[in-house]
Amino acid sequence: MDGHDPCFSCSSISPLSSSSSSSSSSSTLFTVSREARTEKTLATFTDPTSIFSVLGPKMVAQDFTVDLSKPLVFQVGHLGEDYQEWVHQPIVSKEGPRFFDSDFWEALTRTKWWAIPLIWLPVVTWSISRSVRMGLELPRLVLMMAIGIFVWTLMEYSLHRFLFHIKTKTYWGNTIHYLLHGCHHKHPMDGLRLVFPPAGAAVICVPLWNLIKFLSTPTTAPALFGGGLLGYVMYDVTHYYLHHGQPSSKVPRNLKKYHLNHHFRIQDMGFGITSSLWDRVFGTLPPSKAPGKSR
Repeated sequence: MDGHDPCFSCSSISPLSSSSSSSSSSSTLFTVSREARTEKTLATFTDPTSIFSVLGPKMVAQDFTVDLSKPLVFQVGHLGEDYQEWVHQPIVSKEGPRFFDSDFWEALTRTKWWAIPLIWLPVVTWSISRSVRMGLELPRLVLMMAIGIFVWTLMEYSLHRFLFHIKTKTYWGNTIHYLLHGCHHKHPMDGLRLVFPPAGAAVICVPLWNLIKFLSTPTTAPALFGGGLLGYVMYDVTHYYLHHGQPSSKVPRNLKKYHLNHHFRIQDMGFGITSSLWDRVFGTLPPSKAPGKSR
C-alpha cells in the first residue's frame, strides 16, 4: 500500500509545504515574536469555544523558538496563540519528528498501518458472532452492521471537525491538540502517525460499548458495535491509503485529491475522510476551485 510517491500531486496542491530536513537550520525553526501574554489564568475560563482553555495556566513564552530537531510535544505549547498558524504550515517529509525524550512514550506514538486490521478485525468478527450465537437473524444482522458503519461515518466527521480542529492557545491546550491531530497537519506524510494508536482506541471502545449496550438490546448490541468498529477500521486504512497510496481508478483518486486539499489548501473544510457525505450535509464542502483562481 505504500505506493511510489507519498505526496500525490503535492507539488501542485501545497503552497505551504516546507523544505526537507536537509535544508539549512533556519527552515527547522519557528520563532514567535510577540508581546508577553499577561492575561490572568481566570480569563481562560471565559472562552466558550475551547474545552482545553481550563486545563491550566498560560505557560507561553515571548520570542519562543520551536526546534524541530528536538522532541516537540512539550515545546509546542509555548507558542500560545501562534500555535494555530504554526501547526497549519505543513512540512512534507516521510520522516516524522521525535515527540518524547523517553523511548517508551515515543514508541506508543508510532503505529504501522497494518496493525489496525490485524488487531481490530478479530474483535469485529468476535462481536458480530456474539449476535449470531444469540439468534439474531441474518437480515437484521446485516442491518445492524450497516447502521453501525453509518453512525461511524458521522462520528468520523464530528470528531475531525469539532475536536481535532478545535482552536487552542493555552500551553496544555496546544500540547494536547498537537498529540491528537496537530502533529498530523504539521507532518502529514509521517506514515507512523497516520492511524490511531491501538491503546488509545481501546480506551475509547469501553464507553462506546457501554453506550451501545444501554441504547440497544442484548442481541443487537454486539452487531452494532462490530459494525461501528468495522467502519473505524475502514476509515483508518483508507486514511493511510489516501496519503501513501497511488490510486489508479477515478473514485479513490478523487477521494485522495479531496483529502489532500484539506491538508494543503482549505484546512477548515472537507472534514470527511471516507466520503464527502457529511461535508455536503453540514455545509463544509470546499469549493471546487482554489480561492483566487475563479473567473
